[in-house]
Amino acid sequence: MPKDFEETGVLDHINKLSSAEDIFTYLLLPHDADVVNISRLHIMKRFGAYLRKASFSGLAEDEVFLECRQLLKQAYADFVESTPIREKVFKVFRDEEEKRKNRFVGIDALKVSVQ
Repeated sequence: MPKDFEETGVLDHINKLSSAEDIFTYLLLPHDADVVNISRLHIMKRFGAYLRKASFSGLAEDEVFLECRQLLKQAYADFVESTPIREKVFKVFRDEEEKRKNRFVGIDALKVSVQ
């Protein structure tokens, strides 16, 4: 486990890292480069959402490290098992899904016209 968090704190250190790969490396989490290349923004956005929901109060820094590692592992797994389009992390995907639903016309809504 990296020891630099003893000076700055795990969350502060993660915040200063500049790439998804740096975060995976810092949290000692193996990953498939192809998955990260395809879904990097989606994984990082989901990781951020998981971090915002997590409660770190009262945890020692080594426990925060392990929790962050687990949350990144979970975010990464979301996109190993699924796709960005299915997960709809970004608003543009959710908006497109809503438009698609609004364009759908069920068969029960159709009427026969006799001319």
